[in-house]
Amino acid sequence: MPASALMNVMISAARKAGRSLARDFGEVEQLQVSIKGPANFVSAADHKAEDIIYKELAKARPGYGFLMEERGELRGDDETHRWIVDPLDGTTNFLHGIPHFAISIGLEREGVMVAGVVYNPATDELFTAEKGKGAFLNDRRRLRVAGRKTLADAVVVTGIPHRGRPGHPKFLDEMKSVMMEVAGLRRSGSAALDMAYVAAGRYDGYWERNLKAWDLAAGIVLVREAGGLVTDVTGGDDVLTRGNVLAGNNYITKALTPLLAL
Repeated sequence: MPASALMNVMISAARKAGRSLARDFGEVEQLQVSIKGPANFVSAADHKAEDIIYKELAKARPGYGFLMEERGELRGDDETHRWIVDPLDGTTNFLHGIPHFAISIGLEREGVMVAGVVYNPATDELFTAEKGKGAFLNDRRRLRVAGRKTLADAVVVTGIPHRGRPGHPKFLDEMKSVMMEVAGLRRSGSAALDMAYVAAGRYDGYWERNLKAWDLAAGIVLVREAGGLVTDVTGGDDVLTRGNVLAGNNYITKALTPLLAL
């Protein structure tokens, strides 16, 4: 399906920033001997990618607002549209030379997510979706969420709160509850790619708490356009504001909801 003008803008920005991240990723292994160096290097790579995305999107759609991980919120003249951007989701993976990280660009229109791009430059996988037009991988393969109906057959992905993050006891309770019911439990280190993988049917379900809007914005469109459900962990609609998420097909999300209501 030919990409719309809007989607071409988003893809162009993601690929241009991705080339920058790919070059920097190639240098990461050389920095592992330094304790201070890698973290500083990755921070610079993150900022550089965000600069590229900001310039590309602002040039193509002047007046749109922004919510970005590094810049924060920037209001535009057009208050009905807002780009929500994470230039490097999966920073720890990037830092350790693990090729599982992504650029995430979402577009919000009048409070509703209407388009999303998640791009992993290390694998050159580009996940795209536009409201009412479906979700696709690399502009060719249409995405559908997995069709499994029982947790016993499901592989579910989540995010584990690391040192310095809240919610450790809560997560351990949730993990114990879920792991007793599913075929497998995974943790990948990138919320944006977790959502994209649910859209692609690679994971059957996903939940995580204490996230930011830029972690989830693009993925919301991907999963919904792939025929899945995206709610907060209680089944509500306020995903971006509450910062927690549950995603999958209708059967899996309904089965997971009571397990997370601890």
